[in-house]
Amino acid sequence: MRPEILNPLFAETLVLKGVGPALAKPLDRLGLARVVDVAFHLPTGYVDRLPRTELMASDAGRIIVITLTAREHRVSAGRGPTRVQATDEHGNYVSLVFFGGSSGWAKKLLPIGEAKRVSGRLDEYGQELQIVHPDIVEPDEELREREPIYPLSEGLTSRRLAALTTQAVARAPDLAEWIEPGLKAKREWPGWHDSLARIHADPSDAKARERLAYDEVFANQLAMTLVRADTRKRRGRALHGDGRLRGMLKLPYTLTGAQSRTVGEIEGDLGQTAPMLRLLQGDVGSGKTLVAAMAMLIAVEAGAQAAMLAPTEILARQHYETLRKTLAGLPIEVGVLTGRDKGRVREATLMALASGEIDILVGTHAIFQDAVAYKDLALVVVDEQHRFGVAQRMTLQAKGIARPHLLAMTATPIPRTLTLAQYGEMDVSRLDEMPPGRQPIETRVISEDRLDDVVNALGRHLADGGQAYWVCPLVEESEKSDLAAAEMRAEVLRARFGDKVALVHGRMKPAEKDAVMAEFSAARTAVLVATTVIEVGVDVPNATLIVIEHADRFGLAQLHQLRGRVGRGTGRSICLLMRGSSLSETSRARLALMRETNDGFRIAEEDLRLRGAGELLGTKQSGEMAFRLATPDMMADLLQCAHDDARLLIDRDGGLEGARGQAARTALYLFDRDAGVALLRSG
Repeated sequence: MRPEILNPLFAETLVLKGVGPALAKPLDRLGLARVVDVAFHLPTGYVDRLPRTELMASDAGRIIVITLTAREHRVSAGRGPTRVQATDEHGNYVSLVFFGGSSGWAKKLLPIGEAKRVSGRLDEYGQELQIVHPDIVEPDEELREREPIYPLSEGLTSRRLAALTTQAVARAPDLAEWIEPGLKAKREWPGWHDSLARIHADPSDAKARERLAYDEVFANQLAMTLVRADTRKRRGRALHGDGRLRGMLKLPYTLTGAQSRTVGEIEGDLGQTAPMLRLLQGDVGSGKTLVAAMAMLIAVEAGAQAAMLAPTEILARQHYETLRKTLAGLPIEVGVLTGRDKGRVREATLMALASGEIDILVGTHAIFQDAVAYKDLALVVVDEQHRFGVAQRMTLQAKGIARPHLLAMTATPIPRTLTLAQYGEMDVSRLDEMPPGRQPIETRVISEDRLDDVVNALGRHLADGGQAYWVCPLVEESEKSDLAAAEMRAEVLRARFGDKVALVHGRMKPAEKDAVMAEFSAARTAVLVATTVIEVGVDVPNATLIVIEHADRFGLAQLHQLRGRVGRGTGRSICLLMRGSSLSETSRARLALMRETNDGFRIAEEDLRLRGAGELLGTKQSGEMAFRLATPDMMADLLQCAHDDARLLIDRDGGLEGARGQAARTALYLFDRDAGVALLRSG
């Protein structure tokens, strides 16, 4: 239960003065539903306002605050600007310029002969000084000389948001210290409340910003440490496979060193009574599914059942077919259950599962519904684990007699820093080798000016019987524009290639998406035009060409994931990255690296370095727990320190029961990691 001392911070934003239903909407768009969200909405920069008593040309380009008196209003004809000629107390002239709106508004703000405090950027325009759209400061209004700049939404100004953060910080209580005293002294960090007040007053305060970032990372690491300790205490069921089923496998290839090592790690985990919590990372094509199959065979050899959870129907059925082929000839039964299965088919599957006739069940979220009962579920494999909520994974794990072992898989290579941040409670295995026979994808960068050449090349590719993906750019931060770009591209390509062209996007219903993907998988369509808001997680070996428009707008991790849609067979695959005419240095570096390497782990590390404080590897899309205060570059510095401090609290300082532990418990609630203590056990 949340400590009462935090209640003022966890109230809705409507308790703040000036926030009504109208202002609540732009706050909601920023994710600011509670007072604590406003307090943690940190400024990204600042503007220095220089107090001046006299206008000086040497201040051109700077933002000044000065007392001025309006002398003349000059109204332009038509829709031209209104200019207010004003003087400082020394008689120096400046032109205050207002574009748009009515001249009456400027006259009301700056009456002739009345002194007003004015703030704005002073510029030279020809022979005169001018300030465009100045702020008029009310007599009772406090104007900070250093004004913070906040991430905004339509309907909000930085000054309005700053006023709300001032109220939010005022509601924040003084909290007992949770950082180990020696560490706090060594880092010269201020207290928590002091840091919060300081960062909103002066966004350049590095120590205050670092302290708040550390608090968030520490709370995250503490939650994971508690989960890991709790998992180790819980008794699961040791699974000892005798190797008889694995010995019957007839694989056309040998396992890579990385696959063999990982299967050994999993077998060691399954042999323990403490439930396994392991994350399997592997690039597209590295053989994660085969490793998962080996893990599930160990469970079946031990007389138990296994379940494999996939995020979409088409991916679930793809896994089902792959497992059936891989395990053909073995005396085991593989079943599938998705939302599509109804009536007698569904009933037959449920009965076979409950009786133990089905050894391995593959499916979507349908496999953890209340009506689905297992005879003896002992291992859960979750594919593309970031697509599922923690509570969903727990529901599936609760279906075992004892707590089942969990193997989570992801095809998104994650930098080691972020692996510790997001999966610190799990053991991690990496498949960093590709199976023999996989050809690297050839990546080319081409200017968008050569669109006609690309379309002609696509025509030759289709004439040879190939299939292709065409990914359209995210034009703006809205799905509508994303969809419009895809619809326009599909229309252009259909004019050339007819009904061979299909379109899939994020606003389609799941059943519609699955139907389009199934048509493409069956080669009844040849070109799949897609937006970037969906993951085209389907295995089509015949699709050996992908075109990505405006590739310079994407991060490396996203480009690598998109590129992974091809190269799934043994044939040569090509990825065409179409770039804009003008490139930033960062975009140029990204595209050069994509051309140079197919190594997803190297790309992920470089993506983190290049993005710095940018969006954290697509977490906004993937649904992972976001860090509001700690940027990726700060985490690289703070993670190990926070991890060690969390371990110290548990091992030496009495855990959550000691004095520091009680303060740390408050920190878990403050940073929304309290649910993690109860739920993260499922991975």
